[in-house]
Amino acid sequence: MNKYFIKRVFLLFFLVGGILLNGFAQSKSSLQNKKKKLQQEIQYTNKLLEETEKTKKTSLSQLQQLNKKISSRQILIQTIEQEIKLLNDSIAIQVATVDSLESNLTDLKAEYAEMVRKAYRNRSDYNKLMFLFSANNFNQAYKRLKYFQQYARFQQEQAERIKQEQVEIDKQIKLLEAIRKSNEGLLKAELNERNVLASEKSKKEKVVISLKGKEKELKSQLDKKRRDQKKVNAAIERIIAEEIRKAREAAAKKGKSEKGFPMTPEARELSNSFTANKGKLPWPVSEGVIVSNFGNNRHPTLPNVIVENNGIDISTKKGNIGRSSFSGTIINIVTIPGQGKMVLVNHGEYFTTYSPFKEVFVSSGDKLTTKQDLGVLMNESGENTSTMHFEIWKAQGSGKAIKLNPASWIYKN
Repeated sequence: MNKYFIKRVFLLFFLVGGILLNGFAQSKSSLQNKKKKLQQEIQYTNKLLEETEKTKKTSLSQLQQLNKKISSRQILIQTIEQEIKLLNDSIAIQVATVDSLESNLTDLKAEYAEMVRKAYRNRSDYNKLMFLFSANNFNQAYKRLKYFQQYARFQQEQAERIKQEQVEIDKQIKLLEAIRKSNEGLLKAELNERNVLASEKSKKEKVVISLKGKEKELKSQLDKKRRDQKKVNAAIERIIAEEIRKAREAAAKKGKSEKGFPMTPEARELSNSFTANKGKLPWPVSEGVIVSNFGNNRHPTLPNVIVENNGIDISTKKGNIGRSSFSGTIINIVTIPGQGKMVLVNHGEYFTTYSPFKEVFVSSGDKLTTKQDLGVLMNESGENTSTMHFEIWKAQGSGKAIKLNPASWIYKN
């Protein structure tokens, strides 16, 4: 009973180990995909920085790109650490599996050795014949013959099980060695990433020191940007409020009285489709990295200064094309003095804004398809990259609109 119980426990352990290893494979694949995307993000940010540095001057764009690269590399290091931990857990499982297999093999060999000894002691054909002929009847003799045959088969099966067990041990040992080598590679990769991170942080400090020497100029630029942003926000709110007013007026003519944002069946279907695509909307540019997040952001160099962002800023190549993140209708193109043009698109009760463009390919009233080109992005004076500012608004029953975080809506690339 004890041996039977031990074998059942071993079998259970082996099955659990297999399940854990399967989960490990899935988690490892997920981490490797995340790592690959982070490496691509860092590689693209490097290209942007190379272009930015060609101007031979330090700028906020350069610092934002550096911050993004440092942040991505820190997440990459954390991902590598998670992968290392996963591999260490896998090694522990694998070692336990090999130990259990070897223990089971030892038991099988001991059992087989005992059978061989018994067979050797009773090897005489004469003894076997005497055992058969001493039976009381034919039925008993037949049973004794079957016993000899079954015992011989059992010996063969036991020998085969020993071979299979050895093959499985060799297989698990090879897998263990492969995992250990992979772990060594990850440890080297982590060390390399940490060295690069230290270099990037040092570079960032130099840029920060250089920009601090321009504090007065930066404050002036920030004040102007805030004033301009206030005007843009007011324009967006005014345009959306007008859309709500016109929608209510049209509903009233049809004898409908709605407190919210009245929509036609087509507009409601579009709005529902927009909602259903949360987290899957295409980016408003074909390539880029988010350098400024939605909400309150600490200014990169000015102490105790908080900058509010109504959307997200995506750093991309110079003069890149901006595109619509969803099908809809252009309701306005706003010219921002000194900051190019902004395109405002309606998607039912949702609205998206795209800026700054130096040239637009579309007009108010145009029907758009997803990923349709809107125009050529501006680049700030002396900069070798462009930035897409992207916002999402949602109409409310009060006749106003609220700002939503675009990072929650666009595809997580």
